[in-house]
Amino acid sequence: MAGSQAFVAFKDSNGVMTVKTFDISSYTSIVPSNLSFDVSAMSAESLGGMTRIFATLTLPSKMATTLNQVWQVGPSVVDGFPTKHDFQPANLNSEGTLDLLKGQSNGVTGGGSRTRRKNIHGVLNAVSWGIMFPIGAIIARYLRTFQSADPAWFYLHALCQFSSYVIGVAGWGTRLKLGSESKGLVYTNHRNIGIALFYLATVQVFALVLRPRKDHKFRFYWNIYHHSLGYAIVILGIINVFKGLDILPPAKKWRSIYIIVISGLGIIAILLEAII
Repeated sequence: MAGSQAFVAFKDSNGVMTVKTFDISSYTSIVPSNLSFDVSAMSAESLGGMTRIFATLTLPSKMATTLNQVWQVGPSVVDGFPTKHDFQPANLNSEGTLDLLKGQSNGVTGGGSRTRRKNIHGVLNAVSWGIMFPIGAIIARYLRTFQSADPAWFYLHALCQFSSYVIGVAGWGTRLKLGSESKGLVYTNHRNIGIALFYLATVQVFALVLRPRKDHKFRFYWNIYHHSLGYAIVILGIINVFKGLDILPPAKKWRSIYIIVISGLGIIAILLEAII
């Protein structure tokens, strides 16, 4: 489309994915050219009949972060230049707006379903590692001091932590799906903490099987292992929820809601610590 700035991805003669940029001023002179903003780290992948382009954009300070967006699938590339695409209704309706900060498009494409999967991933992990696991830790630390709560506190603790683990595994599964769809997009710190959480929580689940009797000589060492892993999961889980909020990012109210919830749990823990 004349007046547009485009990323074009195609397989070259060697079958290697290539990405070029075009500043299309007219239909008579379509040649690779720089865009009005700096672009680096361009790459593309073609999987399952879908092509994805990855790039790092450096936007001028006064440039709008929400842009009009169009996209097309051309029939061929000749000598490194795209040929004219079809003008069917599906082609003509391939337009929308793109929010560069949120990485969201209102166009009718796979981007919407991907955004939904990102939201599902965020909700599952926020609920599991960021809320339920701390609640389970509070139950174990404070309710067990009441004799009347024994053994109910243990079953509540086990149920809460196991449910948290199951939900977290579901969140892990959505992350694997998202990662397989966008291999060129990696949030290293968030991913590494997530991997650590998954493996630590898996080991922690086995604590139910490995738990010795209260009078067993190894119970002291088991307590150290179980408590250390539990607190590590709580801390890493909260940190990773905030990292996920930075990546997504959702409306500000959701960050505020999570801060209120986790602060409330912290206040409850402090009060119980002082009372008990």
